[in-house]
Amino acid sequence: MAISKQVKPTESELEILQILWSRGLATVREVHEELAKTKEVGYTTTLKLMQIMNEKGLVKRDESMRTHVYQPAVNKEKTQKHMLSKMISNLFGGSSTQLVLQALGEHKASPDELAQIQNLLDKMKKQ
Repeated sequence: MAISKQVKPTESELEILQILWSRGLATVREVHEELAKTKEVGYTTTLKLMQIMNEKGLVKRDESMRTHVYQPAVNKEKTQKHMLSKMISNLFGGSSTQLVLQALGEHKASPDELAQIQNLLDKMKKQ
C-alpha cells in the first residue's frame, strides 16, 4: 500500500513501523517491550497507537487468534522516499544539496558511509 497524501505517520507511529519493518510480525506486547527499551511508554498507549495505525492503513491486524498480530501495511523504502521528499520540499526549499550539506555537517560519516556516498556521486556523474 502506498502512503496516501492524507496519511503521514507521526514520530511515534514511525517508531512502531521501524519495529514492525525489522520483525515483520509482532503483537502489541512485543512492540511495547521494544519501545520500552528506549523510552517510557504505557502499554495502553502502544495499543491505542497501533489501533489508530490500523485504521489509517499503516499496519494490518490479524484477528484470527486471541492475541492480535500486526504487520506493516506500508513499504519501508516508499515511506522513506515519501517522507524525505516532503522534508526536502518543506524544510530545505526543495534543495537536496542543502539536506546533504546539513546532514554531513552535523553527523560524522564513517569511512564506509563516505565510500558509499562517493560511489553514488560517481554513478550520478556518469549518467
